[in-house]
Order: sequence, then structure tokens, then C-alpha cells
Amino acid sequence: MRIRPGTSEVRVPRLVGLMAVDARESARARGLSLEAPDRPDFHLTVVEYVVRQYPQPGAEVLRDSVVHVWFDFGEGDGGGGVREPLGPAPPGGGLRRELDEPCTLGAAVPRAATALLGPP
Repeated sequence: MRIRPGTSEVRVPRLVGLMAVDARESARARGLSLEAPDRPDFHLTVVEYVVRQYPQPGAEVLRDSVVHVWFDFGEGDGGGGVREPLGPAPPGGGLRRELDEPCTLGAAVPRAATALLGPP
């Protein structure tokens, strides 16, 4: 994306997915500056990844504009979180609850099996 000669507008680059240091360099190359509301120490941030930006990529803004970037998803906005189930396990049962235990040869056949299969 090139800055068009004779205009003061530039296109906002896609910064999501870039490390902080690369996002700053990409913005600076287009005449933009970055601000990170969730990081007061943004100028020291190097290896964290941008997860959100405003304005969106491709938007035309004036040169020397500020692009806001975030490194953490806000409360309820998504994110990795814990992926393993922590709540109670699903109740047992299903087919195991419905079927009688298998019987060995010579053992008594349950009444339900006799009704379905007939006498042994």
C-alpha cells in the first residue's frame, strides 16, 4: 500500500496478528502512530500480539492519525480461556443404564432378555 502523492490520506494496515514491535514499525512506515489503551507501557511492549485494532484495516485516515490497538480481549470479548471442562461430568447412564449386565453361561437370564429373546 503506497501513500498516494498529493494527498494527506493513508490506508490503515492490518495490525491484528502482528507483534507489538512489528505493528509499531508498520504503522510508522505509513505515517501513523499507535496507542494501546490496555497497555500503559506500550512503548516497552515487544512480543505480545495485537488482537484488535481501530480503525479497521483498509480505512482511509489522515497521515499522523492514531490507530488504537489492543493486546488482550476485553471482558466477554473472547479469548482462549480454559478449554477443559471444569464443571460436573455429564450424568452416567445412557445405554449402560438401560442394558442388564452380561451374563455368563449357565447363569440365570434376566426377565427382560427372556421377553425379547424367548426362553433359552
